[in-house]
Amino acid sequence: MAPPEFKRIAVAVDGSPHGSLALDYAIDLAHRYQGQLSVLAVAPIQPVYALPNEPFTTSALPMSDLPRYQKIVEEAVARAEKAGVSAVTGLCEDGIVVDEILAFLDQHPTDLLVIGSRGLSAARRLLLGSVSTAMVTHAPCPVLVVRGASTTRAP
Repeated sequence: MAPPEFKRIAVAVDGSPHGSLALDYAIDLAHRYQGQLSVLAVAPIQPVYALPNEPFTTSALPMSDLPRYQKIVEEAVARAEKAGVSAVTGLCEDGIVVDEILAFLDQHPTDLLVIGSRGLSAARRLLLGSVSTAMVTHAPCPVLVVRGASTTRAP
C-alpha cells in the first residue's frame, strides 16, 4: 500500500499559539508534499439571547470579529508564502466554527486538515465542546490535531 500524499492541505487558524503551531505543521507538510495550502479562519458568531417572557425588541447586533480574523488569515498566508509555499490561499468566514469548517471541507476536497488543540480540560470541553474533537469525528478527510509541548513528562 502506498503512503498517503497530501497534495491539498487545509489549516484552521484562530490567532492562538495552538493555531500558530498548526500553521507551522501545515507549512512543513505543504513543503514535503509540494501541495496546495488553504488557510481558513472562522470568526465565531455571537448569539443574541432574549428571555422568553420579555417582549421582542430590536437590538443592535454585536460587533463582528470578522476584521480581526481576516487579519489573522492575511498574516498566515504571508507567513506561508515567506516560507516558500507556492500555492497558498486564505479564506475567512463568520459563523459557527465547526459548521463553517465542515462546509469548507465539503466544498473544497482536502487530503488533510491540520488544526490546533486548545487543550481544554474535560469540564470545559463538556460545556464548550471542542472544535478539534468535532473535526476528528465529522471531517470527510484525515485530521492532524497539533498539540503544544507537554509541561509534564512521564518518568
